[in-house]
Amino acid sequence: MDALAAAGAPWPGAVAVSGGGDSVALMHLLARWARRRRRPPPHVVTVDHALRAGSAKDARAVLRWAKAAGLKAKALRRSGPAPSSDIEAAAREARYRLMGEWARRQGIAALYVAHTRDDQAETFLLRLMRGSGLDGLSAMRPIAAYPMPGFRDLTLVRPLLDLPREGLRAHLAKAGQGWIEDPMNQEERFARVRLRKLIPALEEAGLTRHRIAGAAAHLARAREALDTVTAAVLARIARPVGRTLHVDLVGLAAAPREVGLRALAQLLMAVSGQSYRPRFERLERLFDRLDAVGGGCTLHGCRVAMAPSGKGVFGAGTLVIARETGRSRDKSSKIAAATAVDLN
Repeated sequence: MDALAAAGAPWPGAVAVSGGGDSVALMHLLARWARRRRRPPPHVVTVDHALRAGSAKDARAVLRWAKAAGLKAKALRRSGPAPSSDIEAAAREARYRLMGEWARRQGIAALYVAHTRDDQAETFLLRLMRGSGLDGLSAMRPIAAYPMPGFRDLTLVRPLLDLPREGLRAHLAKAGQGWIEDPMNQEERFARVRLRKLIPALEEAGLTRHRIAGAAAHLARAREALDTVTAAVLARIARPVGRTLHVDLVGLAAAPREVGLRALAQLLMAVSGQSYRPRFERLERLFDRLDAVGGGCTLHGCRVAMAPSGKGVFGAGTLVIARETGRSRDKSSKIAAATAVDLN
């Protein structure tokens, strides 16, 4: 925490507590750090997803544990019908939206979450299965942008990325602190659960969580180097024009392929306002046919087309990226502001 604070992690912050061992441990560790450093204590926030029986009871348990630790806590509840598909993604989106809105109302600038070294390894393997590129396979960052559009004023902080899950549970057991085992973590309809059950076999073969997380960290360093090069390329080839971006197609095509792909992804995100990059295989398909888009094609909530004759900032080789007609985007993220953040 001292290192994270020195690197700019905002404090005071809120800690997201699901009731699981990792987040309960983080709650106690942050409270102890704040006392030792004579800083304000963390706020505690939990979300009742209302997706299974007992979720409200779990939220009340978190409130009790927080109160026993001398911390203020708030329980938020998801409303509306349960999602019919991709439950994990829907629950994640609802959780971050609710916590982000609450943190903003409280004037809190950072949400602290309990991702561990095990989560690093599992995320790496999940994204490998899905064919992710370098960014998807890179390690989660200790200090990162909030993972939803419209929350540019919030920071996500992960203090536990170097710690194993079992060590945190041993810490809680020694302290006599209970935690909740979510039954959904045993349901094999979820890809992460199926993968988690395969990891022991991988470790027997020598592919340990520690080594997987280490590989992700190596890729993260490569990502940082590519970020610097990509930013320089974008500064040369992209210009905002109203609510669109004009792009020098020749300059984009001349960049090394990985840099070009990253640049195109950032351009699409800047226009659409989405916080996640396009699926890598779709991004590659678009990149490989940019010189043939002609009247246009769509991806990631954007329409990509060649500029009309005489109207392109970069002449005849100007590509125009505009928001796809009928797509909504977050009102707090104007195209000029997004361009300043994402391109420079």
